[in-house]
Amino acid sequence: MYPPVARETVKRRKALAPVSDAAFEDFGRAVFGNGALDVRTKQLLAVAVAHAMQCPYRIRAHAKAARRAGASDSEIMEAVWVAAEVAAGAAMSHAALAFDELDAEADRADATSGAT
Repeated sequence: MYPPVARETVKRRKALAPVSDAAFEDFGRAVFGNGALDVRTKQLLAVAVAHAMQCPYRIRAHAKAARRAGASDSEIMEAVWVAAEVAAGAAMSHAALAFDELDAEADRADATSGAT
């Protein structure tokens, strides 16, 4: 479905924009280093975000990184479930937009039909 990220892909990306690539690598090291959150927690967060964003490359990378940081399979799966709930919750929350549009359409229809 998606091509694998090969060494050639990484080399090409670096060659085409070396300054941006280096900055991105530095940014990743800074973000995923120990801080207020430990690396394991950050990687579990990344697993959830990658699933919510549906990025197969990030899912693979962060699941592997989470395991290397000490996360168990159960913890990784719970992170996936968190992503699923957040994504489902976002869809449910956005029902307000659909209702708003439906109500506006009904109001427009009432206004054009002369109903009060």
